[in-house]
Amino acid sequence: MTSHFDASRESLMAPDSHVEGFRKARDARRTELFEDYVELIDDLISDEGEARQVDIARRLGVTQPTVAKMLNRLVEEGLIIKRPYRGLFLTKEGERLAAASRRRHMIVEAVLCRMGVSADTARIDAEGIEHHVSSETLAAFEQFLKKS
Repeated sequence: MTSHFDASRESLMAPDSHVEGFRKARDARRTELFEDYVELIDDLISDEGEARQVDIARRLGVTQPTVAKMLNRLVEEGLIIKRPYRGLFLTKEGERLAAASRRRHMIVEAVLCRMGVSADTARIDAEGIEHHVSSETLAAFEQFLKKS
């Protein structure tokens, strides 16, 4: 397999490619928090039987007002349902987003581990990479895992 990487190459990428790369990065950042929240809500429901605002704040290391603002955005996006005195529930769309995010995380983490990255570092790094990886790259990662 040949490598396309050449550290001595100093050419700029084409303007259209540059724009596309920045657009994709902005889009990924926009959805990153949504994905992290719905994945955590899904985990809390699975592990503890319920997802509460206080537990989300504690797990993410943020204040409850910060969580409350995001939960309102998730409701507006149709990803969760808030039920007074009963906690938070994912909609079908929220469940789909949580499952897709978890799948990407697991694939990226597995690739990093296969490349020799320690399990702890791979878990942490995958948390950021999972939101920015394209479907093409994710498919290549899956092929890499199948072959190695």
